[in-house]
Amino acid sequence: MFHINRLLKESAIGKVKLYGYELFIYIICMEKRVLKIFLAAPRGFCAGVDRAVQIVELALKKYGSPVYVRHEIVHNKFVVDSLRDKGAVFVEKLSEIPDDGQPVIFSAHGVAKSVPEKANARNMFYIDATCPLVSKVHREAERYYKSGHQVILIGHAGHPEVVGTMGQLPRGAVILVENTNDVDCLEVKDAAKLAYCTQTTLSVDDTYSIINALHERFNDIKVPSKEDICYATTNRQAAMKVIAPLSDAVMVLGAPNSSNSNRLVEVAALNGCAKSMLVQRGGDIDFSWLDGVKSLGLSAGASAPEILVDEVIDRLREHFNVELEEVSITKENVNFKVPRILKT
Repeated sequence: MFHINRLLKESAIGKVKLYGYELFIYIICMEKRVLKIFLAAPRGFCAGVDRAVQIVELALKKYGSPVYVRHEIVHNKFVVDSLRDKGAVFVEKLSEIPDDGQPVIFSAHGVAKSVPEKANARNMFYIDATCPLVSKVHREAERYYKSGHQVILIGHAGHPEVVGTMGQLPRGAVILVENTNDVDCLEVKDAAKLAYCTQTTLSVDDTYSIINALHERFNDIKVPSKEDICYATTNRQAAMKVIAPLSDAVMVLGAPNSSNSNRLVEVAALNGCAKSMLVQRGGDIDFSWLDGVKSLGLSAGASAPEILVDEVIDRLREHFNVELEEVSITKENVNFKVPRILKT
């Protein structure tokens, strides 16, 4: 008993006296367990997202607040909130914007042709922040249509990019397919005059399956001159395929409405890591979900900034002895210029 009391006194970090009794305060320190993090590269912001965010920031600098943005400039709450704090005002419809002469910015996802037409009718000053790779798909669909082809768009119904692409052409000129079952049910007037394009943020593997199904049904279908799924989506999914088999669990930083982020979660689950989830911020981590996890794959969707990756890693370090290893499959050096009007 003497030895136990002595041990407690020697490990105490302080003592207080209460009613003449000496009370010892001590802490039992437990060593943090090791968590190995495989950090995917490339990850996070793509060139189109970076350009769109720059456009809003440069417009605010040049024209002052408010700068109106139709729809979220990119699908990430942290980014949108940060721009809102700087003076950006986000709306879903042009009718929400007063006639005050301030700039209106169209989001990176692109818009239907009717949107700039309505803006012109109101003499609005607008700046288009559509990702150049999305604009490529728009022009592609237009060329198909002008050459007499029925356009098939592979994508997700209701996504802003899909709405914008379908809105480049008259109603009925574009048929949307979301999966191979849709391909089986396709009814077309002239199988010899078909062409397809795709949303830029799809699952690479799922899209190939749909494309193969299209080719099996329609041998003469016209294909894009260059792949429509963007380089950033392809690279992030390829990196995920490398880290997923190494990991007991995978976290993807991204917003629930971010197509490319959700696809990363799916790719992880299909490539060796069934335990995969989407998180938006470090504060969203459910640490009970990490019980028994010794290795964690970590990536970020194309609209998630690197500061959020750092935030998540710092949060994990509060609970674990983190060992960090970056797994890089390629380097990205793509850069898109901002509109000339913002450079002066």
